Amino acid sequence: MLSPDLIRQLAAELDASEKSRVQVEHFSRRFPGMTIEDGYAISRAWVKMKTDGGAVRRGHKIGLTSRAMQQSSQIDEPDFGTLLDDMFFEPGDIPFSRFIAPRVEVELAFVLKHKLEGTKIGLEEVLAATDYVTPAIEIIDARIEQFDRHTKVMRKVQDTISDNAANAGIVLGGVKAKAKEVDMPWIGAILRQNGVVEETGLAAGVQGHPAIGVAWLAMKLAPWGECLQAGDVVLAGSFTRPALARQGDVFSADYGPMGRFDFTFV
Repeated sequence: MLSPDLIRQLAAELDASEKSRVQVEHFSRRFPGMTIEDGYAISRAWVKMKTDGGAVRRGHKIGLTSRAMQQSSQIDEPDFGTLLDDMFFEPGDIPFSRFIAPRVEVELAFVLKHKLEGTKIGLEEVLAATDYVTPAIEIIDARIEQFDRHTKVMRKVQDTISDNAANAGIVLGGVKAKAKEVDMPWIGAILRQNGVVEETGLAAGVQGHPAIGVAWLAMKLAPWGECLQAGDVVLAGSFTRPALARQGDVFSADYGPMGRFDFTFV
């Protein structure tokens, strides 16, 4: 386990990287004994720096929800990060200068009306606690370089977790649907980039049902004495591969009956 002082130091490195848009080297290479628990400790320390500076917690994101992604990361469960108020964008123009190497993922967001807490939470409890689900785009980024500048090795899951599970932004749009009134696994989306279909997918790609991840997250927070609060936004996980974004790129997220919205990196 990393010392508290080192955890704070690495959190400060992430904060400086985000502000300067200069990536840092893999923590896992610099500190080979780093654990997943260390990754979450660094992420929490970074989020605390942000909230101490005035940022407001708005919810959570769940990542690595597909079996293929978990296997490639050599883990057997998803990961999670924290959503803050300055990460939320409206459809339309999004400043590219806010990011280092942004990528776009297609997701569903759950907006809660009731608290979810405890160690025994299932799909039905999540649906009952949800005010509505809505189409969402997650913008992921890499304050820690994705590939090591020396070895070209891909970063480890410990790095991704410490980097707030790679979260950097969220765009909400489309229809606000009652969770029990839609066949959620069959919600599909087409992501177009500059008019070209870049990705398509079904929400079933998120562990069979996106609500399963929300239940997992609520139970995962319980040992910390935390829970999902009423009003929280929870990004349930991507059901497409991430699409690399460049300045000037125009994206269209088409969820069929759930609506469509466009955004541009300017």
